[in-house]
Amino acid sequence: MEKYDYHIFSPYRVCPLGAHVDHQHGLVTGFAIDKGVDLWFNIRKDSTVSLRSLTFEGSVEFDLAKRTEVKEKQWGDYARGAKYALKKRFDLTYGIDGVIKGSLPVGGLSSSAAVLIAYVMAFAKANGILLRPFEIAQIASEAEREYIGLNNGLLDQACIALGKKDQLLFLDCDTNEYRHVKFGKSIHSTFEVSHNDEREENTSDGTPLFEIGIFFSGLTRSLVNSDYNLRVFECKTAAWNMLAYQNMPLKTFDKTFLRDIPKEVFEKTRDMMPSRFARRAEHYYSEYRRVRQGVTAWETGNLQLFGKLSFDSCESSIHNYECGSPELISIYNIIRPLRGVYGGRFSGAGFKGAVIALVDPKYKAEIEHTLTEQYLAEYPEYENTFKVFWVTPDDGARFVK
Repeated sequence: MEKYDYHIFSPYRVCPLGAHVDHQHGLVTGFAIDKGVDLWFNIRKDSTVSLRSLTFEGSVEFDLAKRTEVKEKQWGDYARGAKYALKKRFDLTYGIDGVIKGSLPVGGLSSSAAVLIAYVMAFAKANGILLRPFEIAQIASEAEREYIGLNNGLLDQACIALGKKDQLLFLDCDTNEYRHVKFGKSIHSTFEVSHNDEREENTSDGTPLFEIGIFFSGLTRSLVNSDYNLRVFECKTAAWNMLAYQNMPLKTFDKTFLRDIPKEVFEKTRDMMPSRFARRAEHYYSEYRRVRQGVTAWETGNLQLFGKLSFDSCESSIHNYECGSPELISIYNIIRPLRGVYGGRFSGAGFKGAVIALVDPKYKAEIEHTLTEQYLAEYPEYENTFKVFWVTPDDGARFVK
């Protein structure tokens, strides 16, 4: 590879609690992880952007100074999306020559958000624009909503931009307030796990209490072409139903969120609306409660409770939010009773992609062996694409020296 002056690492993310609620202004949690997207680049003296990928075929070239082009439905659209959102705020004069590479071929880890953040940071650097991490997250999220066409919230971008190693990000998607939550080190940080082994945050040999398993089903998906946007509209329709049944003022659809409606209103109206909308709302309100409980569990060092809440989140995703392919549900059902698995759920939108789990590192080999054997016995067609990866929490997107 030729020499480049700048190198950005933009991590993937996982969300142990707070599934499918960011677009309704809910509460979410997440980690940036130590795998992600690398972007190497040089700053040009003109406004041309010239990119190639070590992951996908073809090259991309466009002019930052000109009006944003229409989507071409290939990997370069994410660079164009970053340009689109930045140009709403700043003049862009200087382009880049760059090469980009992803480190995991896995759906469900928000690789699109990681790529967008990398491009936002690179274009800002080239043009002398100083952005705080949360601003980067907001600009990248706007690019994905308005240019790419995914009606997402802020979860993915916030985790990627704001992540801190070994700390849980807790974000309120209504107020945009956030904090980094350290794992509890009080008397509660010692607990009994399922295999009757009492441990603290680290073992005596320095091994971390948990690692994150990423179990890739072998399926890939595009969120824009999945039922992701449909679920967003169903949640908003549920909110509209509740407001209408209670003769409360209606807002325009784009400004209607479940967060604005008290749970008491849902309890009064749940039996009046079509059951599919009631189930979407049930997931939102129950997930709000689980996140609150989960943050407390994390602060007090109760990883067993935190893991159980993550499992409960996945159950609600399956039965109330109604996502999850048969392959993902199979992986989830296999790992749930395994020794050393604290908790887990679908990652990302949960229609295809991956399942994540917080696991005891002592049992990684056993978990991987059992899961691989049982999953491929059920789905032998994925023998060449099913993958297991092990990652740890990491800092957010950054320039690498």
